[in-house]
Amino acid sequence: QVQLVESGGGLVQAGGSLRLSCAASGLPFRGVTMGWFRRAPGKEREFVAAINWNGDYTYYVQSVKGRFTISRDNAKNTVHLQMNSLKPEDTAVYYCNTHPPNPSTGWGQGTQVTVSS
Repeated sequence: QVQLVESGGGLVQAGGSLRLSCAASGLPFRGVTMGWFRRAPGKEREFVAAINWNGDYTYYVQSVKGRFTISRDNAKNTVHLQMNSLKPEDTAVYYCNTHPPNPSTGWGQGTQVTVSS
């Protein structure tokens, strides 16, 4: 059974930073592209960033380019999202998953990020 456990969220002022972590189990972690997604209040879940299996390639939604950095540690089955220069519009629940998400995998509980202006 796949388990995805996100952590590291919190309340931060605009311009601040947070580092999110995701611990994954029950999937062939070293062989899959992993991604971060977010769901803002009243909106659909959207893609934020992805990293290929060995970290050679990363992808970001335009709105976070230059501010967010995705990374992974295949030895620990973890993926991280370093978020700098946070903006109020970054407020959302953040989730990790494979990219693209596998419908049979499901989603973790996510971690809440709240950016105050």
